[in-house]
Amino acid sequence: MHFRLTLRVLGLLLMLFSFTQLPPLAISVYYDDSARFAFMASFFILLCIGFAIWVPVYRVKGELRVRDGFLITVLFWSVLGLFGATPLYLAPEPQMSFVDAVFESISGLSTTGATVITGLDHLPKSILFYRQQLQWLGGMGIIVLAVAILPMLGIGGMQLYRAEIPGPVKDTKLTPRITETAKALWYIYAALTLLCALAYWLAGMTPFDAIGHSFSTVAIGGFSTYDDSIGYFNNPMIELIGITFMIISAMNFALHFFAWRQRSLLHYLKDPEVRFFLSILMITFVITLAVLIIHQTYDSVDALRRAAFMTVSIATTAGFSNGEFANWPVMLPFMLFITAFIGGCVGSTGGGMKVIRILLILKQGYRELQRLVHPNAVFPVKLGNRTIPDNVLQAVWGFFSVYLLVFVIMLIALMGTGLDQVTAWSAVGATITNLGPGLGDVASNFGDINSTAKWILCFSMLLGRLEVFTLLVLFTPVFWRR
Repeated sequence: MHFRLTLRVLGLLLMLFSFTQLPPLAISVYYDDSARFAFMASFFILLCIGFAIWVPVYRVKGELRVRDGFLITVLFWSVLGLFGATPLYLAPEPQMSFVDAVFESISGLSTTGATVITGLDHLPKSILFYRQQLQWLGGMGIIVLAVAILPMLGIGGMQLYRAEIPGPVKDTKLTPRITETAKALWYIYAALTLLCALAYWLAGMTPFDAIGHSFSTVAIGGFSTYDDSIGYFNNPMIELIGITFMIISAMNFALHFFAWRQRSLLHYLKDPEVRFFLSILMITFVITLAVLIIHQTYDSVDALRRAAFMTVSIATTAGFSNGEFANWPVMLPFMLFITAFIGGCVGSTGGGMKVIRILLILKQGYRELQRLVHPNAVFPVKLGNRTIPDNVLQAVWGFFSVYLLVFVIMLIALMGTGLDQVTAWSAVGATITNLGPGLGDVASNFGDINSTAKWILCFSMLLGRLEVFTLLVLFTPVFWRR
């Protein structure tokens, strides 16, 4: 373990992150709002602390190893999530406690979209922009993590895509060549953000709202500049744009890279994960639309709009809203909430357990049924024409088991803080899947729950964003042994 090299990277990260305080500072100056001092102070605090960490070890050279990758990945989200709370805590509007500021910062950076703030419509523009910017930065970090780092760390079946992902990232150690892949991903991510912002602007949003919502749409984050989220605009075209870019962003960015490189779209339909993902969206949409029409919740046209938008928003774990889905009839709130556990495709900005894992679990389950009938037969699990190794299937089942176990433990812990069962269950689900909105007392925001519950949910957001194992492995003795 190269601790000094890890400190060097951490110091550089903090110094780099300090410059993200400058865009909202410029907006604060432009709009002459009350958060100017908060962003100015935050910039100098982060820059000085990062510099203080970096200076003693700036001469340290070396090659990052797998264990270093785990540690740096966890520190990236936890430390930046903690320090990202600085301007929120210092700003006079909104007046936030330390735990609320950390919760909002981690929620933004992990692209969860759960918020403790009400009255967004009246907040300083700089604070609103900063929240959206946190999600955009976190979304790009997720792409680099999922496509360039996690496959090499072998997190619960993520190594399945080691041979498929773009660029030279097939080594078993972290090398500088990852920068080639990261650079290409940045271009794709930035291009999608720009296209989304232009589309929102042409559909009727102001430039400020268009940029802010493009940040959270492409990042699959869900933060909005209004309490009513996308529903504030009451614009079918804006909702259609949101649906389009949420689906694109919930697909594997390796496929987007391939589409850009090969100038072809056919590989999307050939990818088993994408086909399964689109099938889930279509089936959920049809059921949701049918129930809304049968129960006459809305007229046919309005039911179509709301069913399509909320299905995509919840299933991709974006968490935008154009209606109170928590109050929809019969099983719809629960059914939609469950789709968030599936989430987006691997290598996307979406949360959840990832579509590929659920697909492999279903295929493995079907193989066990076949074995009951033919005990001596050999039934390989395949994705397309590719046979999946048993060690990958074991990793997927291990991830699934630990995911559910951690979920239950945190559910019990939240109920121990005094939350009712529905609120506790949905709060853990909304944070570990990085969805955002929950049910019960957290249907609209998380501001009214107790501080202990918020700290638990901060941990839950990091667990979900870091694919569970990446964070939990740091708590094992074997990780720290030489």
